[in-house]
Amino acid sequence: MALRINYNLASSSAQRGLSASQDAYAKQATRLSTGLRINSASDDAAGMAVSEKLKNQVRGLNQAQRNAQDGVSFLQTAEGGLAEIHSSLARMRELAVQAGNDTLGTSDRANLNAEFTQLQAEITRIADTVTFNGIALLNGTGSKTLQIGANNGDTLAVSATNNTATALAVGNLDVTSQANAAAALTAIDAAVNTVSTNRANFGAQQSRLESVGRSLAVASENTAAANSRIADADIAASMSELVRAQILQQAGISVLAQANQAPSLVL
Repeated sequence: MALRINYNLASSSAQRGLSASQDAYAKQATRLSTGLRINSASDDAAGMAVSEKLKNQVRGLNQAQRNAQDGVSFLQTAEGGLAEIHSSLARMRELAVQAGNDTLGTSDRANLNAEFTQLQAEITRIADTVTFNGIALLNGTGSKTLQIGANNGDTLAVSATNNTATALAVGNLDVTSQANAAAALTAIDAAVNTVSTNRANFGAQQSRLESVGRSLAVASENTAAANSRIADADIAASMSELVRAQILQQAGISVLAQANQAPSLVL
């Protein structure tokens, strides 16, 4: 009976085993070097799809958190401007009270009115020039919608308020007479109430945004943790598999060498 040596079955089997152990070694080495269990769709197609969605959600949540922080800065700037307007109104009221004193002469009231007029102009200047990133905040043109979530519709509207002297109904006042000073007191008190309301509204929105920012941070952490459970490598398990694949690879090389020598032994 003839001995057939043109096909070495042992060598072919050894080559397949060696190739498998090399692939396993490369996969575990990649996982250890990247820290990820899923490095390509072939590792876990369904897991990769879920992981990508979660990563996108995390990025959206992080950006929304930055948006909320920008919104807080936006409102803090506006509230700071209103505080200055409050201060100007307080001084105007003080001048009106002083001008209401009948012991003052015409020239005295004219001097008081000069400062009063400057304060009116200052209120309008503040309202027109207090801005955030080029956006006027206090002259009625700064209404904005903030994106405070990772998804469509997660928004907060910030309404603009007009705090110019004209809008507050103090732009045409004067304290040149006792009667005018009395009328100015009434108008200034109303303006103070308006500015106080505006400040309170901005403060409430600021508190909400700060709360939103904290909630977004927690949501981002939880979503990132969920993605980690899906996509991150188990370092201990991967190291164990790497060592196993390395041993199999070394054994495969030895077996393949022996299998390749078998035909020559027959000869």
